[in-house]
Amino acid sequence: MNAALIESHDGVLFDLDGVLYRGAHAVPAAPQAVAQLKDMDRRCAFVTNNASRSAEQIAAHLVELGIAAEPHDVYGSATAGVALMSQHLAPPAKVLVTGSDSLRELCSEAGYTVVESASDSPEAVIQGFDPDLGWKDLAEASYAINNGAQWFATNLDRSVPRENGIAPANGALVEAVRFATGAQPLAAGKPEPVMFSQAAESLGLERPLVVGDRLDTDILGGNRAGYTTALVLTGATEENQAHTATGHQRPHWILDTLEDLFNGNHRSL
Repeated sequence: MNAALIESHDGVLFDLDGVLYRGAHAVPAAPQAVAQLKDMDRRCAFVTNNASRSAEQIAAHLVELGIAAEPHDVYGSATAGVALMSQHLAPPAKVLVTGSDSLRELCSEAGYTVVESASDSPEAVIQGFDPDLGWKDLAEASYAINNGAQWFATNLDRSVPRENGIAPANGALVEAVRFATGAQPLAAGKPEPVMFSQAAESLGLERPLVVGDRLDTDILGGNRAGYTTALVLTGATEENQAHTATGHQRPHWILDTLEDLFNGNHRSL
């Protein structure tokens, strides 16, 4: 049997959806794994592309599930998306937010003028996941983009694991707007390596392990950041997909569950 995978790492950068929880429920063994890591003095951070909730809301949800977390442990694509937009458009420019209230708040806090409609002549559209988005929201985004607004996306995940199965995520809704506009957004979040690097540097990690359930975001982003990556099979990806992955989408390790961080049952590719 292999030595415990965590022995060669000083901390873990976790994805959330499909790794620690699925919707409102914890993934089996996830709370126990995070608690065991903390008992071993391994530092943890949470790197997520889900832009529907604030860091405070995400941390509170984790705590409800029995997973110790603080808002400063959460690195989200909503913040990354607003930071990306600021590199191309200065506040107080008018921005149409196609996303959650927390994304609107982040835009307002950054100094942008948040508008509600394409008729308000926004200079940019920023799109992030929100389960309450509907056709009218996507239509307003399309009208604004077709009228010349710049387009930014917090992330491009096409699907998200939920308690009832796999559901469309922000990337799927971005595709709908793309079909209506012929445009392509500038995207933040994973698989860009920035959030992983920020989390590792903030925790002072020298040998972080990135654990995720998606090859095209978690594994690709972790590998781009230069870290060791482990695919856990509790979310969106099956093992056969990992075996056929190439380049930076290929994980270093495969875990059946997070228990495999400790028991030596991790498998290399």
